[in-house]
Amino acid sequence: KENNKWVVKINKDAIPNLRVNSEYKKMIKRADKSTDNQTLKSDLQEADWLIKSLKERNETLLNVSKCIVEHQHEFLEHGEEAMRPLILQDIANALGKHESTISRATTRKYMHTPRGTYELKYFFGSHVSTEHGGMRSSTAIRALIKKLIDDELPEKPLSDNKIATLLKKDGINVARRTIAKYRENMAIPPSNERKRMPK
Repeated sequence: KENNKWVVKINKDAIPNLRVNSEYKKMIKRADKSTDNQTLKSDLQEADWLIKSLKERNETLLNVSKCIVEHQHEFLEHGEEAMRPLILQDIANALGKHESTISRATTRKYMHTPRGTYELKYFFGSHVSTEHGGMRSSTAIRALIKKLIDDELPEKPLSDNKIATLLKKDGINVARRTIAKYRENMAIPPSNERKRMPK
């Protein structure tokens, strides 16, 4: 965060600094039209193309990351409960790129944030409609479920139905089976296995 704004930078240490030796370039350009030199010219074009492609890929990665941070700044400020719904198509539309390009750009790429290091794909997810016409991301709902379970009384753990009722009071309609699925994904046992009697 710089001057109260989130700033995205590419880790320069992770980017190879590729270039073609200028002496070889000069030699190839000066040489005759022999078969060997034509092959070298073709190789030189391929090398230039590779360097250009890598530069474009890094620019795409930076722009995708900037879009994610712009969209998910609430997460950076407040954590998972503030995660907003986001799909690849949203970023594709914002950048005027194809969804498959965004998918490739976010695969096995990571963002280091003050809240931890996350794969870029982490910031995308399904969403649930709220009663007030808004949307909540599945990540935010998982975080709310975890918070409710963390705050429950050990002798009276919350059932999946009770969690659904509590979320409904906040305008979030989530089916009991969806809560069970999210809870299982977080490796949280069911309420009967979480019950602890006070000492």
